Amino acid sequence: MLEAAIGLIAAQLNQALRSAFQLSEDLVVVTSLVDVDGGAPANASNKLAVFLANIERETVVANQGVRAAVAGGDRDTVAQTSAAVHLNLMLMFAANFAGSKYIEALKFISATIAFFQGRTRFDHHNSPDLDPRIERLVLDIENLNVTELANLWGILGGKYVPSVLYRMRMITIDSGQITHLVPRVARVRGDVGGV
Repeated sequence: MLEAAIGLIAAQLNQALRSAFQLSEDLVVVTSLVDVDGGAPANASNKLAVFLANIERETVVANQGVRAAVAGGDRDTVAQTSAAVHLNLMLMFAANFAGSKYIEALKFISATIAFFQGRTRFDHHNSPDLDPRIERLVLDIENLNVTELANLWGILGGKYVPSVLYRMRMITIDSGQITHLVPRVARVRGDVGGV
C-alpha cells in the first residue's frame, strides 16, 4: 500500500511538471539518491527523486483497540481482529541536478512546492487512480532546522541537493486477519448475585 500511495503522488506531480514545462520525458522518479552500495542510481540523475524518508505511527487517531464483528452466520460467535495501524509517511522530493543544471533543481523544487500548495488533498474524486484501500492522502510541508536537515541527509548517505520534505497523512493498514473467535454474550440477567 505504501508503494501505491507514493506512486500516485509521484505520477500526478510528474504529469503536472511535464505539462508546466512542456517536457516529453518523465521528470519525477520514485528512487533513493544513494543505492545500498553507496553509489548513485542511474535513474536519479537529472531527475526529481521522490523517496520515503521516514514512517511514523499516527497518534492523533484514537486507538480503537480490538474490534469485533459477527463471524459468518453464527450469531453466537464474534471474530476479533487487531486494530488498524495508521501511518504518516515523510516524503522527500529532491532535485538531483548537478553542476551547471543547479538552476534547474531550484526551478523544479519551486514547481513542486507550488503544485502541493495548490493541491494538498488527494482523494477518489480528484484522483480516480487512488488505491481503493486508501480513503485520502493529505500532504503538508514539514519544516526542518539546519541541524535536523544535516542529520537527515547524513542518515540518507547523500550530499544535500535542493529538496523539500512533506508529511503525507494517512495510510491505514488493516490486514483484517482474525486473531481469535469468542462467544457472544446472549443477554444480561438482572437477578445475578441474589439481589
